[in-house]
Amino acid sequence: MTSALIRSAALAVLLAASATACSPIESTHGFIADTPAVLNVQVGVDTRATVLQRLGTPTTTAAFDQTSWYYISSTEHRTAFFRPRTAEREVLVVRFDANDLVTAADRYGVERGRIIAYNEDATPTRGRELGLLEQIFGNVGSTPPIRAGEDEQNNPRRRN
Repeated sequence: MTSALIRSAALAVLLAASATACSPIESTHGFIADTPAVLNVQVGVDTRATVLQRLGTPTTTAAFDQTSWYYISSTEHRTAFFRPRTAEREVLVVRFDANDLVTAADRYGVERGRIIAYNEDATPTRGRELGLLEQIFGNVGSTPPIRAGEDEQNNPRRRN
């Protein structure tokens, strides 16, 4: 009776451990707002300084004109060895005018994102591709042989 109780307890522990091993792991990356009130950026009232004070340094800025700040956050779920799945993504875009006043504050979610298909082909390099035998025997005959008298004359460590 005791061995049956031990087996059933071990089986219950094994099932509980395997169930928790497959539970998704949630990870959050990027800008994390402390409270929802922090994200209330007022158009025409706030400046770069107040946005910087409230939200901190932006995740990235516009590449060419530096008039837009991007605050990006994402939450991913990963189960066991599978690829992570993006559960949430929020992009807060704050745009400024020439006087550093906020002209727009837009929020975008994961539904506005686009999937980019990366090309995984390798770019071939210019030049000659050597085969295995050419790599092994490529230097044979390209250097002159060392003659018996030259080695002793040209080596300064052997001189007395």
